[in-house]
Amino acid sequence: MMEAALFGCCPRCDARTLFVGPVKFAERCRACGLDLTRFNVGDGPAGFLTLIIGAVITGLAIWLDLTVTPPFWVHILIWVPVTALSVLGGLRVAKALLLIAEYRNKAGEAGSDQP
Repeated sequence: MMEAALFGCCPRCDARTLFVGPVKFAERCRACGLDLTRFNVGDGPAGFLTLIIGAVITGLAIWLDLTVTPPFWVHILIWVPVTALSVLGGLRVAKALLLIAEYRNKAGEAGSDQP
């Protein structure tokens, strides 16, 4: 399941067709036609990942500042791209994991008969 999330594989056919952008899902799998719009992953992973990655990056930035004491612009050059790439990469994997889990567990809206 983790490999499928890393590579954006369709939960039905394992083709790498889950995303059309960095974190935007395709509407349908181009290989098997699975309707990906019926899955409701939402924005839950975004806040969770931002808090976790923000705490890790803040700790690393403080550690770097206390050990090396670089100028402020060095912090900007290092931590802005690292933070952005970490959040985007983590969000892509987290959203894919949630969609794959929703498909495999046949999850659906509470009270509805459709998965």
